[in-house]
Amino acid sequence: MNSHENKHHYLHSISHKRIDPPHVTARTALPELIEESFLSYNAGRLREACLLFTSKMLSDDTTVGLSLSGALTPAGLGISCLVPLLQAGFVDWIVSTGANLYHDTHFALDMDMHQSRPGLDDLKLREHQVIRIYDIVFDYENLLRTDQFYRTLCRGEAFQRTLGTAEFHNLAGKYLAAREEETGRKGRSLLAAAYRYGVPIFTSSPGDSSIGMNLAALQLEGSALCIDPLRDVNQSAAIVYAAKKQGRSGVFILGGGSPKNFILQTEPQIQEVLGLPESGHDYFLQVTDARPDTGGLSGATPQEAMTWGKVDPAQLPDTVTCYLDSTVALPLLTAYALARHTPRPHRRLMDKLDGFMSDLEREYAARKRL
Repeated sequence: MNSHENKHHYLHSISHKRIDPPHVTARTALPELIEESFLSYNAGRLREACLLFTSKMLSDDTTVGLSLSGALTPAGLGISCLVPLLQAGFVDWIVSTGANLYHDTHFALDMDMHQSRPGLDDLKLREHQVIRIYDIVFDYENLLRTDQFYRTLCRGEAFQRTLGTAEFHNLAGKYLAAREEETGRKGRSLLAAAYRYGVPIFTSSPGDSSIGMNLAALQLEGSALCIDPLRDVNQSAAIVYAAKKQGRSGVFILGGGSPKNFILQTEPQIQEVLGLPESGHDYFLQVTDARPDTGGLSGATPQEAMTWGKVDPAQLPDTVTCYLDSTVALPLLTAYALARHTPRPHRRLMDKLDGFMSDLEREYAARKRL
């Protein structure tokens, strides 16, 4: 092979395809737009994210975990995107900030949230008891009524015990699902949908939200409800361990922060701490606006995660980091996945948690006897 042929061969070996897109027209469907026009830069990474999620992560043998940070549910993304993903069986378990679940509850209780604009006079908002999340505004009464809902609910006998956060959210979701049915507003709450489809939702920092604050107040009243975050560590690891014994594990990370670390630390928990044979998550898909060079976890790359055992080194080609606002990426990816992939059967991992934990305990005990 001469130098010209070698150069030509190399160029084509690294090429996805020639850049020669069709015109965008009024009739261009969203999947075609993403595949044919999202070619390079961050648009190219979003195309890769859509393809990775739909063609590999949604395979029958893959368990998909989703982590949520940033104020997504107040912006309506719980209703528009997350609930449809759960309905389609595209998400099997979740790690979320408590704030996303607290604000999700407003919708289940039929409270109003409003679009507005940034740059409002915050002093006037304070004087009129209006809360602002950038360009979202809502009545302060929403907070008071949601607080009252959780305090009243969690005084009930069903909550007077020690629970992991997945168990707590499943129980709360049961009542929120019933409230949706009563008001004829089914499909508005992520917590309610997770209960219906057996999707565990963990919160990595249960005290760091208004839900946790209200549970703390109940503790001052003498409530027996106690949230056990260590149970969450083992239950989430058990989900991943079971997934890898039966097939593959994929993580879909929106933002970063504590939920990102919690969903990824399942693998070091299995390998490093419990000493069980494992090699890391198979698929890693992240949408983030955080830079890697500051050393923060939110911007850490899958290559860096691989060094911790969080991502399988053999699967690094099946990782995508998309530097984009989640509020832009999530609706596009959701629409693409729903258009390009048929619904999957619901794994109902919440119903299987006790069995997963028994298996993990048995294998850990056997390893300790060696």
